[in-house]
This record gives sequence, structure tokens and C-alpha cells, in this order.
Amino acid sequence: MAPRVLIDATDVPADRGALGRYVDGLIAALDAAAADLAVVCQRSDEERYGRLAPSARVVTGPTALSHRSARLAWEQSGLPVVAQQVDADVIHVPYYSMPLRPGRPTVVTVHDVTYFTEPELYSPVTSVFFKSAIRTAARRAARLIVPSKATRDELERVLGADPTKIDVAYHGVDHQLFHRPGAAQVAQVSSRLGLHGKPYIAFLGVLEPRKNVAALITGWAGAVADIDDPPALVLGGGGGWSEEVDAAVAAVPPHLRLIRPGYLRFSDLPGFLGGALVVAFPSKGEGFGLPVLEAMACGVPVLTTHNTSLPEVGGDAVAYTEPDAESIRVALRALLDDPSRRATLADAGYARSQEFSWAASAEAHLACYRRAAEHPAADASAV
Repeated sequence: MAPRVLIDATDVPADRGALGRYVDGLIAALDAAAADLAVVCQRSDEERYGRLAPSARVVTGPTALSHRSARLAWEQSGLPVVAQQVDADVIHVPYYSMPLRPGRPTVVTVHDVTYFTEPELYSPVTSVFFKSAIRTAARRAARLIVPSKATRDELERVLGADPTKIDVAYHGVDHQLFHRPGAAQVAQVSSRLGLHGKPYIAFLGVLEPRKNVAALITGWAGAVADIDDPPALVLGGGGGWSEEVDAAVAAVPPHLRLIRPGYLRFSDLPGFLGGALVVAFPSKGEGFGLPVLEAMACGVPVLTTHNTSLPEVGGDAVAYTEPDAESIRVALRALLDDPSRRATLADAGYARSQEFSWAASAEAHLACYRRAAEHPAADASAV
């Protein structure tokens, strides 16, 4: 008999970034697979999860969960109570941390370990918190889910985590949302961006140091500066400017155009990604690299790095660069000068993207839940 699973969706951000797309895609696919499912979420998400998972029991937490400190306190005391109320066999927490006394087997998703390998990319407070959460999960969770073999290998290497309790479950992609856009979709997004059909390079993601945005800005400026109709750079996504990014922006020649539209509507993403000459995602490290997969599904050539999990996603269907600005400049210019290679990569990326689905990801998660229920960790039943 399949275990009843409680998924904690209370930390999904309102902007539905990559974490939100993971949790939403997984919950919908688990429901479609007839999983015995309960979901606890913020009150603002109750209708959403009721629609995504009509067979699941959806429970809302207190209003205070919108504040991070309150949510973390609730995770320790409130989440085990909800698990008891819904009679869950397994708790799944899809973002690093877990209750110290969950009362039942707990599965934790660890997306990446860059907090250990590249702590300079984060604030000291953030780094300390996530290091502690990951260590606790590695020691106390019944099982760990990771989105790539690279993350699994890093967990073993950095923390000495037990490989027999780690399950790899690749993310999927919503092929109804992320698809090759029509000309009207592309034109609509282009107009909203103020480009009106002008060419551009696209980036999608949080503007944080790990995404390597400053090097992308500098590399783009160097790659396009002498082109007659230079493509703009559009940085889609949230996050504040860092000093490094400010300096890169200040050095951009005045005849080049850099656009930062902030968060884009989901319905605009196919037109935004699919309308670009190239989607550039030169990240310093990823647990998976969902924007790369989503861009591939939109039929656009992708430039990314060899770092961590990204080759598992892109395979031979994307172009690669080292993460420094000069390498990005050279690789990006080579793509801009070679339309036939861009077309080949676009087709190859689209074909490869069809191999990834949330249904397959849900299958891997269900297998992990069954293992957790059958072989709970020693600490999982503590009350």
C-alpha cells in the first residue's frame, strides 16, 4: 500500500521562482499519479493547490507563515502536528530544512551544496543557516532527494552523507507552459520589453552572485559592442543589484541596451525565452538548472557552463563556456556569428527537453517515499 505523504509547501515564494515551479510541478504530477497526498501551504496558495491537486487534502497554515522566521519556528512545532492531523506516513520537506522531532519518517530535498563549496556567494547568515540545515537533514532524515547526480556526489564528498539513503529525481518541465512560441507571443513580449522586434540575449533567474550576472553583462558587452545592430541583454528575474553588478553595468558602452524587467508573467516566458537569439545562463553552480531546461523546451539555443549539474541537463544540446567574462564573450560571439549552429542547438535542445517530465520526477519521488516509510531513520520517530 502506498504511503500517505504530507508535502510542506509553506516556503514556496509568491513569485513562483525555480523552487515554486519544482513544488508546483511535483504536486500536480503526484496527484495525477494517484498518490495518497496531503499538502500544507500558505493561505494565499490554498486555491492554487486545490486546483493543481484536486484529489489531495490541502491544509493551510497560520497567517504568520509569510514571515520567514515565523515559518521556520512553525516548521519545528506546527508541521509535525499537521502530519499527525492528516495521518501522514511520510513528511516531505522540499527545501533543505526539517523538524528536529518530526514524529514520522521525513524526506528532505537538498538542491545543492554550494553553501559549503562556495560560501562567498552568500551572506554569512544565509550560509550558516543552510549549512546547519543540510547537516541536520543528512544526519536525521529518513531519505534525501537530490535533483542531480552532481548534487548526490557533492553530498557524499563534502559531508560524507550515506549514499544508500540518497535518491536522484531530476526535475521536469511543464511542456504546456514552456513550448516553442508563436510569432504573436514573441511580438507581444518584445513590445512589452520595449524592444519592438529588436534582437536580444535573455537571462532568466534570481540576480544573485551564484548566477554570475556581472560576468554575463561584461561578456555580453564585449561580444556585441562592434555589431551594427547589437542585441540587447534582458535580465529577467528578481533580486537586488550587487556592487559587482553595479560596476559591470556602469562599464557598459552607452550605445548598448540592458533591460531589467524584473519578474515576468508565466504566460510571457515562452515568448521571452523563445524569442531570444540565445538564452545565456553562465551559473557558477546549480543543483539542477531549471531555466536551462525551460529554455530548451522553448526551442532556443542555450549557453551555459560545465559546472555541477548543468551538463546533466544540457548534454550535447547546449553550448558551454567557462564562467569568466572573457570566455563568455568569446562563446557568445561565436554563437551570434553562426546562425546555423544556433538553429542546430535550438532543435537539439528542444528534442532533449522532451525527455524530462514531472511525471517521471513524481515516479522517482514516490519510490523514495516508499523507501522512507519502509526503512525510517532512527531519529525520525522521535517525539
